[in-house]
Amino acid sequence: MSRLAGAVELAARVRCGETRAEAIAERQLARIAGLNPSLNALVQVDENDVRRQAALIDTRCAAGENLPLAGVPVTIKDNLWLEGQISTCGSWLYRNHRAQRDSWAVARLRQAGALLVGVSNCSEFACKGVTDNRVYGATCNPWDLTRTPGGSSGGAAAAVAAGLGMLALATDAGGSARRPAAHCGVVGMKPSVSRVADPWGFPVIGRELNVIGQLGRRVADVALMLEVLTGSHPADRFSAPMPTLARRPIERLRIGYSLDLGLGYAVDADVAARIEQTVRRLQSAGLQIEPVVPHWPKALPAASLLAAQHAELAAHFGEAYRADSSCFDPAIAEQIEAGFSVPATQLVALAALRDALVDTTAALFETVDLLLCPTVPVEAWSREVLGPSMIGGRPANPRGHAVFTPLFNQVGVPALSVPCGLGAQGMPLGLQIVGPRFHDDDVLRLGAFVEDILALELAPLCLSQMPDTLEQA
Repeated sequence: MSRLAGAVELAARVRCGETRAEAIAERQLARIAGLNPSLNALVQVDENDVRRQAALIDTRCAAGENLPLAGVPVTIKDNLWLEGQISTCGSWLYRNHRAQRDSWAVARLRQAGALLVGVSNCSEFACKGVTDNRVYGATCNPWDLTRTPGGSSGGAAAAVAAGLGMLALATDAGGSARRPAAHCGVVGMKPSVSRVADPWGFPVIGRELNVIGQLGRRVADVALMLEVLTGSHPADRFSAPMPTLARRPIERLRIGYSLDLGLGYAVDADVAARIEQTVRRLQSAGLQIEPVVPHWPKALPAASLLAAQHAELAAHFGEAYRADSSCFDPAIAEQIEAGFSVPATQLVALAALRDALVDTTAALFETVDLLLCPTVPVEAWSREVLGPSMIGGRPANPRGHAVFTPLFNQVGVPALSVPCGLGAQGMPLGLQIVGPRFHDDDVLRLGAFVEDILALELAPLCLSQMPDTLEQA
């Protein structure tokens, strides 16, 4: 198999008996042992459990079970539950918490034959744009160990980029799956809200915004993972069955693009140039792409969309914070402190703004079928700081790197980040593809088209230092 061979092909080989999950497990564990100490992408790896899983997968395949993800190595973000493993949500409060059951999505993966190889690092409560915490420390970007992979799913993205897992299960309440995917040169999907149930687990901050996300090296692999995960559950009031929509040829879709989402967001020059170059290549390939300027509600620029997150953090963890604030990441402590002061009137105003954003987005998708924009406006930065100090030649606040993703959580639509090349400093960049709610398949099909046209073979430094043993399984 070539370096870019992925989960779809590997699962097919396991199902037909060409290779065995037990062989994959041994090679994968060796790879993790060789690379993870430098990356700190995975924080829990139970080798005996991985071997037990692999033996069971081989037994199931031999018995004729059709397992869509047979033997495919998958990592699980630390804010989700992997039965029997320590699950901390990146927080000192949960440092000794052992999951008594799988999260619903984890159980779906296990049922589909996935090989669950470990737990990936995340920021505390998945509420920070870099990946570090008091329990496990910082995760490094495989492209440059001095830089962050982003957050909060930085461990998941780093693991996929380094080949510690072919797929990663993550979460995305404001870009937590898509931005790390962009910074690490992999694919990251935020499905439509309600597509994948999440009925139990840790307290979820931003429950109406949060979705179960998927990361992989190829769009086809991410699409397969999402297909396996799709489903509703009566205990999750936000989940619902997906409607069946007509499929149209990519060439007939009207596609808009914007470098600043009509909000004047700062973007580094090399990022803008890479996005525009990608758009031109897609146009040359026959796609209908035109610039668009979304007309957002006037209240949006001055609104603090994070106020609701701060209030929820204070509601869930305020008592523990007041009892011992030293347990908390300083950046999370600041958010909790801010949450104590958020008035109910502001939360009501934010809910009204969200309704207006839904209307605005619906109007946009009456004029275009899909939207292209940057996933991130800047290359990955030093893991010593929360964010870059300058973006696009302008001073940036610590969240300036995160502006292109949260709007699409607010309105519940699908969004995908696909690699589109490298920036001036040699770090990966991502193109974000956004569609109307429930049009996840259109988003994924365009992502696969972009992948084929660009034909990128992005491999971080750490991969050049170790044979691609997994591909030889």
